[in-house]
Amino acid sequence: MPRFPLAILSMTVLAACGQPATQPPAEGAPAPVASEAAPPAAALNIYSARHYDSDKAMYAKFEELSGIKVNVREAGAPELLETMKAEGADSPADVIIVSDAGALYRFQTEGFTQAVRSDKLEAAIPAQLREKDGHWFGLSKRARIVVYDPQMLPTQEVDTYADLADERLKGELCVRSSTNIYNLSLLSEFISRNGSEAAEAWAKGVAGNFARPPEGGDTAQIQAVAAGQCAAAIVNHYYWVRLATGSTEDRLAAAKTSLSFPDQDGNGTHVNISGAAVASTSKSAELAVQFIEFLASPEGQVMLTSETKDFPVVAGVAYPEGLELLPGFKQSDFPLTELGANQAEAQAIFDRAGWN
Repeated sequence: MPRFPLAILSMTVLAACGQPATQPPAEGAPAPVASEAAPPAAALNIYSARHYDSDKAMYAKFEELSGIKVNVREAGAPELLETMKAEGADSPADVIIVSDAGALYRFQTEGFTQAVRSDKLEAAIPAQLREKDGHWFGLSKRARIVVYDPQMLPTQEVDTYADLADERLKGELCVRSSTNIYNLSLLSEFISRNGSEAAEAWAKGVAGNFARPPEGGDTAQIQAVAAGQCAAAIVNHYYWVRLATGSTEDRLAAAKTSLSFPDQDGNGTHVNISGAAVASTSKSAELAVQFIEFLASPEGQVMLTSETKDFPVVAGVAYPEGLELLPGFKQSDFPLTELGANQAEAQAIFDRAGWN
């Protein structure tokens, strides 16, 4: 508690006692008008499944440029979805940010996104990477590739996703759990392109080639390849880039591996996005769109991808450090809005295949 000299306190009390509590207005003067409280500062509530220090700087920059206060709630996408279900129509969320179009599909089908229009977003973001009615927008892009040990496998044995199901790789594959959204989306594209029967045969073939039961994230799969525990692994490209530009130990691990961008002679490598949606509960949809437009600006794109090592989606934006280590590649043109539709079937196929 702050302390004041006794003399000052005494003078303050005497002055207060010697004055009436209010001064009546002079005769004929207009009655005083009570001053209105200043309107609260604009604020935006963001529910984000991203967990990067660079995002804090990104939010701070948007606050600086817009004068809009940003409040952030971070959790995994499934946890955020369950939170919004519990909150219902009273959810304070304005913007939802998650990794993977399949995850955005879940929020959309549960009724937690709203369609918005933005000429800026439609001009900046390729149609393949956004929902046609504006329910969500892809803001950064990743490729699902194969990391392999060139001392154990020749390149041609991992040229395609189909190669991963070949018996030649029996006991040689590492991969994370089938419940992970990245694997669900990969199989979802496979289902749409090749049919359910072929997708199940592929999943069974891959599961039959496991070097160990699925465990850990994508970084753990790369480290397992580097350690000789398996010959190849399915991962998102940025996990390898982070190792290749990380600590000395990480760089040494990455240096023991090579990369394959599958299906270059076919449909191209599977790609996915991190993206954002305006929450259906938002009372500040215009501010939410303004924030997403910032993320699609050149400055926002750099801040969004600098730490993650994703690819920017806006043409002309400089790539993050480390992406120069990757080769140019043909990417799949599969419409990402369709990935979510096959999720339930993909999980059922994985379960029957023993890919747990």
